[in-house]
Amino acid sequence: MLILTVNPGSTSTKIALFKDLDLIVKETVKHSQRTLTRFDELADQLDMRKKVIYKFLKKNNTKIEDIDGFIGRGGLVKPVKSGIYKVNKKMLDDLTTNKYGEHASNLGGIIVYEMAKTVGKDAFIADPVVVDEMSSVAKISGLNGISRRPLWHALNQKAVARKYAEKLGFKYEDVNLIIAHLGGGISVGLHKRGRVTDVNNALDGDGPFSPERTGCLPVGAVYDLAFSGQYTREQLAKLNHGFGGLVSYLNTNDAEKVSEMISNKEVFAKRVMKAMVYQIAKEIGSLYAVTRGNLDAIIITGGLAYNQDVLQPLLEYLDHLGEVVVYPGEDELEALAFNMYRLLNEEIKLSKY
Repeated sequence: MLILTVNPGSTSTKIALFKDLDLIVKETVKHSQRTLTRFDELADQLDMRKKVIYKFLKKNNTKIEDIDGFIGRGGLVKPVKSGIYKVNKKMLDDLTTNKYGEHASNLGGIIVYEMAKTVGKDAFIADPVVVDEMSSVAKISGLNGISRRPLWHALNQKAVARKYAEKLGFKYEDVNLIIAHLGGGISVGLHKRGRVTDVNNALDGDGPFSPERTGCLPVGAVYDLAFSGQYTREQLAKLNHGFGGLVSYLNTNDAEKVSEMISNKEVFAKRVMKAMVYQIAKEIGSLYAVTRGNLDAIIITGGLAYNQDVLQPLLEYLDHLGEVVVYPGEDELEALAFNMYRLLNEEIKLSKY
């Protein structure tokens, strides 16, 4: 079976073709800031992104009629359980109107839907970023009327959790893990026998700061800033995710460039990178405290796991907590194909949105 997977990011579109579970070809198409600034709204990027995918298919001698499964990364939809979902009218409306928030991943379901319908087939998403399995206790924030909301790298975290469990000869539902996905945003989740009972909101100011997001901030200083008259609500939101973290301090979201600064003896760059790692370790440690020691492993994944100025000091913080496993990069395209393959082979049931 031929499977097309699509993962739109803020500055790239990742595409892959799989024959069953075997990768045929994949490509990451970068979109320059100059290209993206031509579009006022996220939805305006749709045709540009589709053209990129059709070009990819043509280059790899693949007709759209030959594709059996179309699956895209799930975006900001309503909170759902882990699983695979058909893109239906309700989901399409929510993604198109950005009802639950605006993010490039919203385009994933829309793109595969529009491509699949041209050949009379259905399109799907799996484990969107809003998968909600949090315990009722973990959702209590400290202010009545505001609940903690999970927004995290569910697709990749679930994929590496299954990979680790299978390596040990277990099912995902048999193990307890803490998984830290380190990318443009950082999410740290507590996986208890197949459910993520606690995880930070990696987009809207929760958890450690990241290359371009602020993470948790002192609330008093935030409302002082909000009422200072210097910023609109939209500008504050961009400071929170897009211009926070490394960008705020060092004018780059590229950890490799920060590593170059460190190698050039730039003291402030070293201090900021150290602070990011410190906060990641604290987030992992806070979840470790509530495991009561009933933990099989801590897993580090995501693109930042390739960066030694991040990985090595983080491992030094964690090595006394038990087994630490590193799966650098992200397996989101492979995870999408895995879910699509299992559905096509009737190994899993379709969840309804």
